[in-house]
Amino acid sequence: MRAVVQRVKEASVSVEGVLQGNIGLGLLIYLGVAQGDTEVDARYLAEKIVGLRVFEDTQGKMNHSVREAGGSLLLVSQFTLLGDARKGRRPSYSEAAEPGRARDLYEYLMGRLRESGLTCASGVFQTHMAVRSTNDGPVTLLLDSRKCF
Repeated sequence: MRAVVQRVKEASVSVEGVLQGNIGLGLLIYLGVAQGDTEVDARYLAEKIVGLRVFEDTQGKMNHSVREAGGSLLLVSQFTLLGDARKGRRPSYSEAAEPGRARDLYEYLMGRLRESGLTCASGVFQTHMAVRSTNDGPVTLLLDSRKCF
């Protein structure tokens, strides 16, 4: 499972002009689910995201988690994170999980994030979405559950 996590001042996601989710201060999370990913991968990412110390303290050091900063989460599915563009000009998505399995793990991760007590908004799985955000910093991290074990 791969996630691109961005610290934001605000973020929103819409489908066909209809707002689906929005947050103020917090983390915008783009999620790609790979073949072979399991609930173990989702639990790892949930714990990592909730605990990331990427918000500044009073001395300007990144010492606070999203919870400590009073922030929220916005989770957006993005299978293109699994794109392999090493050969040719058109990325291959052969490593991406099939949509049914990816949806199950996306929803499982969403549940884990909500269980943390944080407000967690989301996009709509397997739709064309418009995402707007104001990055803060910018702070952007790439998390990959396969590189943790």
